[in-house]
Amino acid sequence: MTPPLLQVNDLRVGLPTARGWAQALRGVSFSMAKGQTLGLIGESGCGKSLTALALMGLLPERAQVSGSMRLNGTELVGMPEPQLCQLRGARMAMIFQEPMTALNPLHPIWQQIAEPLRLHQNMGAAQAKARALALLERVQLPRARERLDAYPHQLSGGQRQRVMIAMALACSPDLLIADEPTTALDVTVQKEVLALIQQLVREDGMGLLLISHDLGLMRDQVDRVMVMYGGSVVESAATPELFAQRAHPYTRGLFAARPRLGLARGTRLTTIAGSVPDLVDLPVGCAFADRCPDAVEACRSHAPEVLTIAPRLPSDTAHQVSCPRWSLS
Repeated sequence: MTPPLLQVNDLRVGLPTARGWAQALRGVSFSMAKGQTLGLIGESGCGKSLTALALMGLLPERAQVSGSMRLNGTELVGMPEPQLCQLRGARMAMIFQEPMTALNPLHPIWQQIAEPLRLHQNMGAAQAKARALALLERVQLPRARERLDAYPHQLSGGQRQRVMIAMALACSPDLLIADEPTTALDVTVQKEVLALIQQLVREDGMGLLLISHDLGLMRDQVDRVMVMYGGSVVESAATPELFAQRAHPYTRGLFAARPRLGLARGTRLTTIAGSVPDLVDLPVGCAFADRCPDAVEACRSHAPEVLTIAPRLPSDTAHQVSCPRWSLS
């Protein structure tokens, strides 16, 4: 049996705050095969981006990490920084949420794309610049040759995002993490960037971990979806299965809050009551209990177990939910 590209087991991350330690990730577990696309979705602060930063080894200096993260069988938790530097950019890469802050304003874009090539593949400057041009052409940057010496501020948001994608793909990584890759882009450019990422993932056979709060994007872009809340995965299923049948009350709330075409002017969108709990004050039991219409006292006093639901649609992956009071809708 072929081992998974990425295997995460019981990942926990604690972060220091002025009020004490915050349990930012609590028992996150999942696996990805090579060529698979996996989506992480949930409200801001649920742990999506922190999961990505943990995988990349980019957590704050005092962060406490436990559990296991294996990339191609290699354990990442506890790996010394020099070894992580050899993996980042080479075997795993990340497209960050905001390219204007992720790109260095002091260097032309070709040098930034060439950096991983020179570090990981020992290319000379001329060879790396030629490869940077090929990458910019591959990500369909208009007038790529003319823009090799451009600085980030001279490019539009969509063009900067293409540069970020070119950097991430420079060394043909096994795992590509895309954290809200279409933030602040207009709808037309969003579609172009997402179609480009999908095409490149298919061509190179890499695994894609896509982070977003956009349910429509998830439906079109990933094979499987994981819903996160309070630093935990509360539901996961193959994408068609999740969109056909939602089990966790939080997932049902997210779907009910979607804007829909055809609503009368002035119609108020459905909202989830309450607010996201502070990570320092998470309850002993289910983090969603205080906002959940189906919660009982046991939900607040006992951490929910992961339950497996028989999928209603043909699927080779399990439909899992962390809620004893789940129901399909």
